[in-house]
Amino acid sequence: MKKNIIVGLAVVLMLASCNKDEKILNTLNEYNNSMVEKGYHFGDKLELPKEVMENAESISISFGDKETSSLTVDPKFFTLGDNAVTFNIKTKGGKTLNQDATINVFAKNPEKNIPYQIIAEYPHDPKNFVQGFQIEGNTIYESDGQNGSSQILKYTLGTTTPLASTKQAQEDFSEGSTIVGDKVYQLTWQSKKGYIYDKSSLKLLSEFAYPNVLGEGWGLTYDGKNLIASDGSKLLYFLDVNDPSKLIKYVAVAGSSQIYDQLNELEYHNGFIYANVWQKPVVLKINPATGEVVGTFDFTDIARQNTKGSDDVLNGIAFKGDNMLVTGKNWPKIYEVQIK
Repeated sequence: MKKNIIVGLAVVLMLASCNKDEKILNTLNEYNNSMVEKGYHFGDKLELPKEVMENAESISISFGDKETSSLTVDPKFFTLGDNAVTFNIKTKGGKTLNQDATINVFAKNPEKNIPYQIIAEYPHDPKNFVQGFQIEGNTIYESDGQNGSSQILKYTLGTTTPLASTKQAQEDFSEGSTIVGDKVYQLTWQSKKGYIYDKSSLKLLSEFAYPNVLGEGWGLTYDGKNLIASDGSKLLYFLDVNDPSKLIKYVAVAGSSQIYDQLNELEYHNGFIYANVWQKPVVLKINPATGEVVGTFDFTDIARQNTKGSDDVLNGIAFKGDNMLVTGKNWPKIYEVQIK
């Protein structure tokens, strides 16, 4: 009889312990869910619920191959945007509890809506599936995508007749491109390599492999020191211009209340990176040092006139002086806009 009582007490204690553990995890989950939309800023402290703190001997947060016991949102550990983390709680009862969560980190200052005015329109070959787009002088350099028809070409603004062009291999899907001195660099989507051309003739000079961290090639620009590439995520990758296979650093991009990914065609101008968001009529103005989005351009009206399906979207940014040129995949026009 005494043995049965002891066993019964053990079961009760075990159930009570399990219920307490479950309550800790449920309370933590409710807190994390409540913070997803609100998010955090760098320097904020995670104010975990009393139920969690009072029953925890220690708490750590793991993120990728990093782990911290600090509950402060530190840029040495977190990035802007969404951070997929795991909370590791060692309870005072000696158990270890784990819970996955998303910690969103936003920029402290709200993005400004940047006004503009269309001041000119130019013809654009609607057969060109624009992936990379830049201008030097009065010459447009364009990377034209699609398997089997990808190419790099250049033409005079105001015309659509190529001055020079070079086709890619059948398996390549051309992506972003940029000018570096007397050369043009071009990415491919999934071939894991890029090409370097002579700017004058567009003759292929060499090719390079991507650093492993770069999953795909999307957008490309040059800040005067490094190449900057996007791969469709929230990240911008800074590559060694003399050895594009070498990663220098990366920054994550976010606004004050919104996470931006699908970063696509890129342009660097006067200390800022400009990026279009794929499938959206939006261009972001990004601080390259922090990844914070400081301003946005809304090109809804322009895109509406040129987008008839899911493919012919806004995808071309270049600067003609301080005016921006904007176009898209298979668009018949290039727009010159004056930034107010």
